[in-house]
Amino acid sequence: MSETESASIAARLDRLPPSRTVWTIVILISLGGVFEFYDLFFTGYVAPGMIKSGLFSPHSLGFFAALDSIRIAGFGTFVFSTFAGLWVGVVLLGHLPDRFGRRPVFTWSLVWYVGCTAVMAFQQTGEMLNVWRFIAGVGFAVQLVTIDTYISELIPGPERGRAFSINQFITFCVVPVVALLAWLLVPVRPLGFDGWRWVVLIGSVGAAVVWLLIRKIPESPRWLALQGRQDEAEAVMAMIERKVCAERGRPLPPPQPVPAQEHGSSRFRDIFSAGYGKRTVMLSVFNMAQVIGFYGFAAWVPTLLIARGITLTHSLEYSFVIAIANPIGPLLGTLFADRVERKLQIMIGLVVMGLAMLAFSQSSSPVALIILGVLFTLAANVMSYAYHSYQAELYPTRIRARAIGFVYSWSRLAAAFAGLAIGYFLGAGGVPAVAIFIAIAMVIGIVVIGVFGPATRGISLERINH
Repeated sequence: MSETESASIAARLDRLPPSRTVWTIVILISLGGVFEFYDLFFTGYVAPGMIKSGLFSPHSLGFFAALDSIRIAGFGTFVFSTFAGLWVGVVLLGHLPDRFGRRPVFTWSLVWYVGCTAVMAFQQTGEMLNVWRFIAGVGFAVQLVTIDTYISELIPGPERGRAFSINQFITFCVVPVVALLAWLLVPVRPLGFDGWRWVVLIGSVGAAVVWLLIRKIPESPRWLALQGRQDEAEAVMAMIERKVCAERGRPLPPPQPVPAQEHGSSRFRDIFSAGYGKRTVMLSVFNMAQVIGFYGFAAWVPTLLIARGITLTHSLEYSFVIAIANPIGPLLGTLFADRVERKLQIMIGLVVMGLAMLAFSQSSSPVALIILGVLFTLAANVMSYAYHSYQAELYPTRIRARAIGFVYSWSRLAAAFAGLAIGYFLGAGGVPAVAIFIAIAMVIGIVVIGVFGPATRGISLERINH
């Protein structure tokens, strides 16, 4: 298929008006992403239960106990295994959506999650628990990369920010669910089975149900066109256009020309080629910085509350209250996602996160801690949907998934070691030391995005990457 014909598919996608047809696809894709967030966030909420089960004694940890020499011990080995698996998966598998398509990688990574996480729930030693946690992370890591790629390619430029805010609203709705489940189940043993195991298994069952719903999602027409699969791209595009026309009861507006994108294979070195190398370095540094605040707070919030003098039971209760704010941030974002430049949304979110964390570290009142935790969470999730949209916009279709996977992998790697750093700072200087660490990371993120990030609001993917 010629570059002209590929550009024609892109132009036809970009002229689509808001419609139930396209938004249904976005919602179904988002449901697939729910369980990456469930998986990531249950890490912090089930920690007290796992520790109580005695899984992290040196004897139970087996060869993982050797990590104590680099100050990875106890529950820290589980956090490390989580993000190490996600990092290895993104690095090794991040190119698969560019090679085999968005749809198959999206659906089968969910199957991987269901199987590996279910096996993990029945492990009786910390050693095997961590092994299966790592394996699950390797296979499931590519899921969010694929989702970002998928949505960016389906939605016209003027609605792209709103699409990502809706996507993250749906995925973050699971965070208060997992927090509630942990609050209710972790302190008890229903049917003689540890409560934390129930929390893990519920996620696997839910993911299996969602897999049944998403099997009919179409492949990205942009990707099909770039692969020269003209008939398939035309079939998907015609189906979408036909449904949108039927909804509106009138013909679609004529497509506006967009620049043709270069065809070719997806090679690793291409993400460092002229025009993209600076973006790759910028986003890699940014991902390392933002994750320190995002998961540094989310994964440690029960522990941070305990460090501020809150009991275990109340820390889980307060964590649930804070978790309710997770979907509210992206929901608020629907009001301004495409009205405010993407990079500015990211920077404001980082500013609020840093200030809220510093205030959190100086508070002892339960009410103040909850309010500041909610404020931090709202800002973090506005920042999150904005940057997921942003980094997907900054690369062409042929290398989009590979590039997102690479830059996003640095957040996984940083999260693995940030958890160790936060544990160290918490022990050495308490919550104030953790707050300073997070605030410094937020400043780094603000600088790299503010200085080196291009504008993308309302611009077609092809023009951003021309």
